[in-house]
Amino acid sequence: MTAPHAQPDPATRPPAATGELFTRFFDDAALFPPGNATMATAVPAFLRRRGTLAGPFVLPAARLGEVGVHLDRSGPPLDLALIAAAADLPAAAGTIARDPGLRLAAVEATVAVDAAQARLTVRTAADCLPPGLPVAVEVPRTAARDEVLDALAGTGCRAKLRTGGVRADLFPPIAELAATIRACVDRGIAFKCTAGLHHAIRHTDPVTGFHHHGFLNVLLAADEPSRAAEHLARTDAAEIAAELLTWSPARARRARAVFTSFGTCDIGDPIHDLVHLGLLPETITP
Repeated sequence: MTAPHAQPDPATRPPAATGELFTRFFDDAALFPPGNATMATAVPAFLRRRGTLAGPFVLPAARLGEVGVHLDRSGPPLDLALIAAAADLPAAAGTIARDPGLRLAAVEATVAVDAAQARLTVRTAADCLPPGLPVAVEVPRTAARDEVLDALAGTGCRAKLRTGGVRADLFPPIAELAATIRACVDRGIAFKCTAGLHHAIRHTDPVTGFHHHGFLNVLLAADEPSRAAEHLARTDAAEIAAELLTWSPARARRARAVFTSFGTCDIGDPIHDLVHLGLLPETITP
């Protein structure tokens, strides 16, 4: 789906639209479905980027050994968002620290099924990672959600919310996602999202029939959690773009402090949507 063009006046575009609002918003998940890029393609493509929109390269700990051969040792290190279980985190973090071609930019812990597992992840991260490194713990879509969030509250760790996948049941309904966003905000927990946010605005995929959340819908919900369900249901692309163009840089920073980033298997798709909506200039690079 491609949203209709909002056709704003470029002369009135506020700094938020091309500054704080989308900086490092798009984590590069090229290795994951439905893109499933090869390591040989994904790593060089990431290293060629010189823009400010792309976040780190998302990599499972189990595939860490595949990266080295594709690095450009003459250039900057590869920024990694490492996906790892608590048990694998110390060894994987150590491997990255010893390789000058790699830089650990963030950690995404696998789903915590209960509060005990969430607390173990928090302790492990504190023991083996540099202070201040972003750590997100995937939150279960079960009755244990709130106890996991309670365990994360006050730790500085973020929540990782699953917003889609390769099956319809992996896409949380609007009411569920809205409630999870409110639960995060109520506890002062920032969140990132993973999977399914292929486009800016809520839509139905014409091939799979899956109902996808839009990443701008999620951003609006993060900004105004009391109306999260309403914002997640919206499909009025031009109106959404027009609203975002009125945001001040301070409001953009507040919203992004809540919704920090999301993984996308093709960074070009969300950026194309934002250009089409007039929220980014056509000359933008990731």
